[in-house]
Amino acid sequence: MSEFLLPDVGEGLTEAEIVAWKVKVGDTVEINDVIVEIETAKSLVELPSPFEGTVLALLVPEGETIPVGTPIISIGAEGEAPAPTAPAEQTESDPYLGMAEKAGAAEAAAQADPADIDLSNPAASGSMEGASLVGRIKAERGPMRRARRGSASPSTVAGSQTQMQVQGAFSPGGAQSDEVMPADESPVPATDQRPAPAAAPAEALVPAAAQDPGVVRTLAKPPVRKLAKDLGVDLSTLVGSGPSGSITRDDVQGAANGSAGRTAAPAAAAPAAVAAAPGERETREPIKGVRKMMATAMSQSAFTSPHVTEWITVDVTAAMQLVARLKKRSEFKDTRVSPLLVLARAVILAMKRTPEINSYWDEDAQEVVYKHYVNLGIAAATPRGLVVPNVKDADSMSMTELAAALGELTATAREGKTQPAEMSGGTFTITNVGVFGVDAGTPIINPGESAILCFGAINKRPWVDEETGEIVVRDVTTLALSFDHRHIDGEKGSRFLADVAGMLSDPGTALLF
Repeated sequence: MSEFLLPDVGEGLTEAEIVAWKVKVGDTVEINDVIVEIETAKSLVELPSPFEGTVLALLVPEGETIPVGTPIISIGAEGEAPAPTAPAEQTESDPYLGMAEKAGAAEAAAQADPADIDLSNPAASGSMEGASLVGRIKAERGPMRRARRGSASPSTVAGSQTQMQVQGAFSPGGAQSDEVMPADESPVPATDQRPAPAAAPAEALVPAAAQDPGVVRTLAKPPVRKLAKDLGVDLSTLVGSGPSGSITRDDVQGAANGSAGRTAAPAAAAPAAVAAAPGERETREPIKGVRKMMATAMSQSAFTSPHVTEWITVDVTAAMQLVARLKKRSEFKDTRVSPLLVLARAVILAMKRTPEINSYWDEDAQEVVYKHYVNLGIAAATPRGLVVPNVKDADSMSMTELAAALGELTATAREGKTQPAEMSGGTFTITNVGVFGVDAGTPIINPGESAILCFGAINKRPWVDEETGEIVVRDVTTLALSFDHRHIDGEKGSRFLADVAGMLSDPGTALLF
């Protein structure tokens, strides 16, 4: 039997969400068969199987976010039983460290006869500090039953009333077990009323969710409990959105940020809009994956780079006529030709006269780094958030190669299949808001770049012909350029924007560059 651990799919990502399983228990898989689709902070990724055999268990349910290195699937021979999931590793900061051992020691002390305890052992004096209780119990008493891991016996909680305790083990599927154990069915016999000589420290005990026998302890994995402790969040006040109502990291982080527990589990694939239940006034959607990464990147850029945005409205009738002619050419029959292609080509050519546009400010080195290549990014809106894949070495491509690359890039992005490597290393970005009928905007620069161009909608508008002075109907659009004003001054930004606009207005001027 082999367990496949969640890998780091690129750029040091630390966690991912299980979006959709492509196999089920009992299926036969070969090496490199796609078994699961995951979402990272960068994109959706399909993971191939590194093993062949029969799927024995899916260890993580869909919709759960897990750290890199977590076992996600067991694959082995048909009929082979999956290995039990190892308990989560505990650290010194974990409040449950050693809880089961202390509970078992206290229980042993409760059942032992004082005459049977080796008093030469300093740990047998009743103090639990720094040592476990060690005693020699008579063989005729039979073997002692240890407290279940994750649950404290009544002898370890002074004055506790009858209550339900959740077993502290996780099921093979990766979710916490729903099995509960009433406290009055504790391994300690009910007839043994002798008090334990010592109790585990209060901070090491699991707090009871309530004193009512019908209430169970909140479901949460040890890493989530540690996070809650670090953030000062009371788990008993949250409503879990994970499997079987368990508390997730997103629930804890949301509560720490001032939000209440979630009222419903998030869908595996976040929809574009969250449907409200009848009578529901608010809904909450977790911020994760691509959307979380985008928010972090945009916040970082907006508050570190001084943005300046300039606008220009331009007659693009000639560019639209060029697009129509290109569509009829045989070399473009298998590719999509659009105004974006003409704009992309104009941007690449205009950079030759204003290389500062294709550079970035290295704050640590206090240098401006000029790029002698163009990795042209195209911002794409997806149901999971904004992604900006880029065409590598776009400046070295012909018009037909650039058209094919742009078509493949945008199609992959809309499907949510863009890989992390395709979004790294960008040098300049175009965001096309015109597809939504928007005239223009003030775009935020991508981190690691110095400028971004917003391409607005192309509409029929009245336009004054400069040669005749007559008002004519033309194809008109608006371009907006945001740039880093630390090293790109107004003159350079204006010149670049004017060059791009000039080539859209009269594509023949591209011969001058």
